[in-house]
Amino acid sequence: MAHPSQLGFQDAASPLMEELLHFHDHALMIVFLISAFVLYIIVAMITSKLTDKLILDSQEIEVIWTVLPAIVLIMIALPSLRILYLMDEINDPHLTIKAMGHQWYWSYEYTDYDDLGFDSYMVPTQDLTPGQFRLLEADHRMVIPVESPIRVLISAEDVLHSWAVPSLGVKVDAIPGRLNQTTFIVNRPGILYGQCSEICGANHSFMPIVIEAVPLPHFENWTSLMMAEYT
Repeated sequence: MAHPSQLGFQDAASPLMEELLHFHDHALMIVFLISAFVLYIIVAMITSKLTDKLILDSQEIEVIWTVLPAIVLIMIALPSLRILYLMDEINDPHLTIKAMGHQWYWSYEYTDYDDLGFDSYMVPTQDLTPGQFRLLEADHRMVIPVESPIRVLISAEDVLHSWAVPSLGVKVDAIPGRLNQTTFIVNRPGILYGQCSEICGANHSFMPIVIEAVPLPHFENWTSLMMAEYT
């Protein structure tokens, strides 16, 4: 999760987020190189005493400042397009979960298990236990197995919402009457936090998303307990 005075992204918890972090570093280095080069040109032009008023154009310079930016754009576009295709690729998910946005809470339905669904409300500040995070804890977490492709179908019942988990590199709009989907794989066990990222009303900031990634045997035990509780 995020921490105070954090400057960069959260640590990656999925292969997709790792790719996004690598692309961010790649693009940032290109930005630094271009900025340094432009600064050098500006300083050189200001400090130089050499002038030639007879030069009206230069074909070589025209070619250079046309071809060089095109190469830079290709170096940025190709990895960007690769990541976009990876984000949309959904191959044989092991588990499908439907997430519905409401004013102001999330509800989850495990479509591969009959009658397994629940609402997830934010834990009020006065009910927090030591070690829990204000505005981020939920009374029911979305539990998933690690190292398994997970597909999440996302929609909303009333107004626009957005299902976002930064450490997974996932942010999908929840639109009434429309079903969006995303997929991810969690690399390691842990608890991942997110929040609704679309202004959806007065309690927009009070509908957190909490994902608990556990090993597969623990997930199977959890599903058995939940199905016994709700049947």
